[in-house]
Amino acid sequence: MKLTKLRRVLLLVAVFALIAAACGDDDDTSTPETVVVTSIVTETVTETSIVEVPGETVTSIVEVEVEPMACNGTIGSILPITGPVAFIGEVQLNWAQYALDVYNAANGTSHTLVEGDNMFDVAQSSALAAQIVDNQEILGIVGPAGSDQVDAAGAAFQDGDANLAFISPSSTRVGIAEKYDGMFRTVGTDADQGPTTAAFMIAAGATKVFMVDDQSSYSTGLADQVKTALEASGVEVLQESVSQDVIDFSALVGTIPDDTSFVYLPWQVAANGQIFGNQLAEQGKNITIVGSDGMDSGDFTIAGSIISAFAADISAFRGSAALLEGFLERYPSTNTFGPPVFVAVNVLLEAIDRVCAAGDDLTRANVIAEVRATDKQTSILAQPIAFKASGDLDGGQFFFFEILDDGSKVQIP
Repeated sequence: MKLTKLRRVLLLVAVFALIAAACGDDDDTSTPETVVVTSIVTETVTETSIVEVPGETVTSIVEVEVEPMACNGTIGSILPITGPVAFIGEVQLNWAQYALDVYNAANGTSHTLVEGDNMFDVAQSSALAAQIVDNQEILGIVGPAGSDQVDAAGAAFQDGDANLAFISPSSTRVGIAEKYDGMFRTVGTDADQGPTTAAFMIAAGATKVFMVDDQSSYSTGLADQVKTALEASGVEVLQESVSQDVIDFSALVGTIPDDTSFVYLPWQVAANGQIFGNQLAEQGKNITIVGSDGMDSGDFTIAGSIISAFAADISAFRGSAALLEGFLERYPSTNTFGPPVFVAVNVLLEAIDRVCAAGDDLTRANVIAEVRATDKQTSILAQPIAFKASGDLDGGQFFFFEILDDGSKVQIP
């Protein structure tokens, strides 16, 4: 383990002081001995240096106690705190602050968080990223949440400082992490979600699926993944497309065949899914809705519907359950978008602390190197956290929940 520059200077000062003291008497003709200088660095490093002093006999051991240098870094966030998916951003921001506070309390650090609201807007994501690039105090980013926003911010980071690590806690588009040197994510991709969702419907006996994308790249990409897997197993797929701005689906609902097994909605605006479900019921169509992770929200409460999520119910995990209890003591509610943020914050803070412990300069380049080396054997998500060369989570998983009559969800085994 290396010493920081300050510690090295203090050690050398102690050594030279001993040499000067040892050489002060020219009349002493004793045989040469060795001066042993021990530098004790509180809670950090202990080093021993050997100094030869000709013509002197020095038998004392000098201890130089040096307090560890402060390792306090700043991370930022780009999250949709306001706007059409504020239900995601508010929970994610709360988990980010909670993770920071828990980490600082446990480690005696004073790391800080700079909040950034992109309002789920592409242009705002790019503008925030440009500002962050210029703020050299920010060593890493949590976010953005959505894949379109990741693309916008990622381009700005790549052009401005490719060494700035940014960890998305909810972007799932396939291939996006490979585009940007600094991108990582703590959730699986649509390559994991699509086939898993199709397999779920097939196992439930699906013969015909009515699929509606919302024209976003997230939605169309995921729809393609599910459709390919369904058709490969002989399931008939009918696909339609609507804008996220549409809020009247009655005409579309009227075209859904009565023998449809599932309606699949890979949507980002869960409130639209609620409208769709209500209009489905109004027309007497008793068809189960299967929603993607973007529908995992209190804005979508259609009983009997199925939701795919990139995080399991952490209340079932030892250790994670206690953290969840602490979170709910401070904040009114949560959803599955929160825990992956907790993990992302911890990855960044642990990377910063490892840079400091190695005695290296606290730079973005050194922090991102430590992020790449992340190898957490466990996490609040009850799974290991490590990254592929692309930055994708190694071993990403998706889980399914059923919405109950009271709007709550229960994980399907």
